[in-house]
Amino acid sequence: MAQRGESYKKAGVDTDKAEEFIRKIKPLVSATHTKGVISDIGGFGGLFKLDLQDYTEPVLVAATDGVGTKLKLAFAFDIHHTIGIDLVAMSVNDVLVQGAKPLFFLDYFATGKLDPEKGQDVVRGIAMGCKMAGCALLGGETAEMPDFYPPGEYDLSGFCVGVVDNMRVIDGRAIRPGDAIIGLASSGLHSNGFSLVRKVYNNSELKPEDIFPGSSLTVKQVLLEPTRIYTAEIFSIMCDMPVNGMVHITGGGFYDNMPRIVRGKLSCRFNFGSWDVPPVMNWIKNEEDMTWEDMLQVFNCGIGFMVVISPEFTEDILSRLKALDCPAWEIGKVVDSRKQKEAVAFDF
Repeated sequence: MAQRGESYKKAGVDTDKAEEFIRKIKPLVSATHTKGVISDIGGFGGLFKLDLQDYTEPVLVAATDGVGTKLKLAFAFDIHHTIGIDLVAMSVNDVLVQGAKPLFFLDYFATGKLDPEKGQDVVRGIAMGCKMAGCALLGGETAEMPDFYPPGEYDLSGFCVGVVDNMRVIDGRAIRPGDAIIGLASSGLHSNGFSLVRKVYNNSELKPEDIFPGSSLTVKQVLLEPTRIYTAEIFSIMCDMPVNGMVHITGGGFYDNMPRIVRGKLSCRFNFGSWDVPPVMNWIKNEEDMTWEDMLQVFNCGIGFMVVISPEFTEDILSRLKALDCPAWEIGKVVDSRKQKEAVAFDF
C-alpha cells in the first residue's frame, strides 16, 4: 500500500516533517502560556479566556505587522533566533500605544522548503519576544510552499491582541500645549528602513564579523539587534502617572508617526541633540550623505517609543525609566500649531 502523502512529498511538501516541527516547538509555545490560555497548539484556533474582573468596559486592541527586509540580513548572516523578537515587538509596541495590555500573539511562518532547525530558531525568538511582552503565543501557521520562496528564505507576519478599559484608552485627546515629550531609547535600527540599510551595507566594505564603526559589537550584531519591547516600562509608568499620549516610532520615523496622536491644533517641537544617537545612525547618515531631516523621516534615530505627559511628571518618569534600565530623555514639547508651520519641527 502506497504511503499516504507520498505524492505531496514528491511535489515538495513534506507533511511528516511539518508534524515533527510542530511537535518540537510545542514546549517553546507552552512556556509562554498565561492563565488565559485554555488550548494547545495544533487545533484550528487558539482559545483564550479573558478575565474581565479588572475591566468595567473592556476594549480589544489588535495590531499586525511583519519584519520587512530585515529578514534578508538574517538570511545573509544565517542568524534566525532573534528575528522573532522583532516580529513580536512590532505588533506589541503598537498595541501598547493605546494603553492596552498584550494578551496573546499569533504568527505566520511561510517558506519554500521547511528547515526544522531554522524554523525552531525562529519560533524560539517569537516565544522569547512573547515572554518579554508578557503575552501568550496562542498559535500560528506554518506554510510550506515549494517554488514560492527562494531556497533558504522565509517570510513572517504576526498578530497581537490586547485589552484596555474603555475609560483608559490612550488616544492623544488629553494632549495639551506645553506637554513634555519623553523619548525612550531604541535598541538600534529596530525593524524599519532596511531596504536602505541593506543598500548602505552592500555598498560598504564591512563584513559580518567586523567590529562595527563606533561600537564594540560586530556588524551582524548591530544590524540584527532585535527591536526593543516596551511593555514593562509603559505599564510601570501608567500604573501611577497620567499618560496623555504615546507613540511607537516605526516606518515614517518622527515625521509620520507623531501626527498620528498629536493632532488638531497641536504640533511637536523637538530638541535634536537631547538624546543619544546610536553609532549605526551616524554610519548610515555619513555613508549615504543624508541630512538629519531625511534620517528622521526614515529611522527612529535612537528613540523607539515616546510618552507625552504633563511637564510636572517629567522628573518622575525619567527616574522611573532609569530604574528600569531604559535610557530616556525629555526630547521635546507639544506646542500650539499656530506657532510653527509644520506638525513636527526640530531645533538642530
